[in-house]
Amino acid sequence: MRPRVLVVDDEPGVRRALQRGLTAEGMDVVVASDGPSALHVARTGSFDAILLDIMLPGLSGYRVLQALRAEGVRTPVLLVSAKDGEIDQADGLDLGADGYLVKPFSFVVLVAQVRALLRRGSVEGSGQRLRLGELVVDRASRQVSMAGEPVSLSPREFAVLDVLASRAGSVVTKDELLRAVWGDEQAATRNAVEVYVGYLRRKLEAVGAGSIVRTVRGHGYLASTGEIDAVLGT
Repeated sequence: MRPRVLVVDDEPGVRRALQRGLTAEGMDVVVASDGPSALHVARTGSFDAILLDIMLPGLSGYRVLQALRAEGVRTPVLLVSAKDGEIDQADGLDLGADGYLVKPFSFVVLVAQVRALLRRGSVEGSGQRLRLGELVVDRASRQVSMAGEPVSLSPREFAVLDVLASRAGSVVTKDELLRAVWGDEQAATRNAVEVYVGYLRRKLEAVGAGSIVRTVRGHGYLASTGEIDAVLGT
């Protein structure tokens, strides 16, 4: 299967060149030209890697990356920028980037960086399904199923479930969920956590999995089936 790569750059010539070049290297390439559209495409599509320019109209690459990581999207991201300062690179890596490439760059080096991200994503994705009884959370495709049937969740609901499922059997506090799912969004509060856990519970109840997410009074939330919860490696 050809790896699927999202290329985000506001310069039409750069987008066309990267799309042609990466396609010739055996990749399926989707392009976006600004921050808001990049965020929308990354949220709604399934990609193996994202090539993300920092200086974008509407929303910077930093903000796009920050939003994706706050929502639990773990697709490998290579930031691209004309900024070559150590602080700029450190900021990008601190926000969750997997690599940083300074413009102008060699296409050969770019391809090598992208392939490195694809290999990393493949290794990390090999054990990215979490099982809670008959509920399966596929972290690579961001899909959830119950007894083989798909469960439709919003990106935020998926992120909440992903955090709880990844720590199945352990209590996750509201503050921990707030940091993991909302990051530093100023408008986010503990009430937002309660609201989205409520949304998630109602959708799980509709498919017979309502008892999986439990409230531990005075502490937080616990994902458990009463069985040994497992990380699936296949």
